[in-house]
Amino acid sequence: MDTLTNTQHPTPSPRPLGATGPVTFPLGLGCMGMSALYGEADRAESTATIHAALEAGITLLDTGDFYGMGHNELLIGEALRSAPAELRDRALTSVKFGALRTVEGGFTGYDGRPEAVKNFLAYSLQRLGRDHIDIYRIARVDPDVPIEETIGAIAEAVQAGHVRHIGLSEVGAETMRRAASVAPIADLQIEYSLISRGIEQEILPTARELGIGVTAYGVLSRGLISGHFSRERELAPGDFRGMSPRFQGENLHRNLDLVEALRKVAEAKGVTVAQTAIAWVLAQGEDIVPLVGARRRDRLSEALGALEVTLDAADLAAIEEAVPAGAAAGERYPAAQMAHLDSEH
Repeated sequence: MDTLTNTQHPTPSPRPLGATGPVTFPLGLGCMGMSALYGEADRAESTATIHAALEAGITLLDTGDFYGMGHNELLIGEALRSAPAELRDRALTSVKFGALRTVEGGFTGYDGRPEAVKNFLAYSLQRLGRDHIDIYRIARVDPDVPIEETIGAIAEAVQAGHVRHIGLSEVGAETMRRAASVAPIADLQIEYSLISRGIEQEILPTARELGIGVTAYGVLSRGLISGHFSRERELAPGDFRGMSPRFQGENLHRNLDLVEALRKVAEAKGVTVAQTAIAWVLAQGEDIVPLVGARRRDRLSEALGALEVTLDAADLAAIEEAVPAGAAAGERYPAAQMAHLDSEH
């Protein structure tokens, strides 16, 4: 078994995921990059990073059954089995389902039919080696299936004890209301960062009205605003960022200019750019749990340091001046993927 990395940080206050969801550590670990979309990952280091996250107090492990076509769930299952029992027992699994893949790795749509929900769930439980999933959500709304039917199927799994809580992913306010009319919703998983602030207008207020928490992914915009991404960096074949508009040409240069402005704010506080960006999301409300996509223990340790960063009104104003709302160049996904986002319609 890998030796756990003992990362010493003060114990922060836990955050509830909405009015009906579980209480969790204020940061979650997004595990996608350990299996897909960002080039090769080291399996042993990925496992060690999951162990280090649990040791540091992180409870929420976020994945999708389509990350590496099951690879990510198998990895998490192995990491949990090799972790000490007390850490394994308090781990919370958050799983997205519904994306349809090809052998070549392409995406061909989403399936939210009730019979498909039961099928996806059975496979996820087997790969994770668990008898239940803590939060279960369809990754994108299936345009051919009313959200009420998909949520109803997950609610049946809750009744059967296979799922503890129901989540949503990348949905707009109207869909959120429709889903919440069927069963209690713990949280909405959606992109939210200094350069992705679209949820502030309608989606976040609606979630708060309905008592739905937010698990924010992309808080470092896939590394773009981490402070570690350079203009000269060459991406590995298959890296999602090679197709992402924000990493293309002039867009990349404009966005990295924003990062340099943010770096000045971070350096004035004696912290890193990544810690500042994560701390900003943490400061937007106790009902928001940022997911950090660390694939290595050093990046995890840096992210945990954000919990020690306190941003006062002057700091927040300086950050806003450095990275104003709407300042990002380029959409957050390629056009074909943007079309699948109910949250953007």
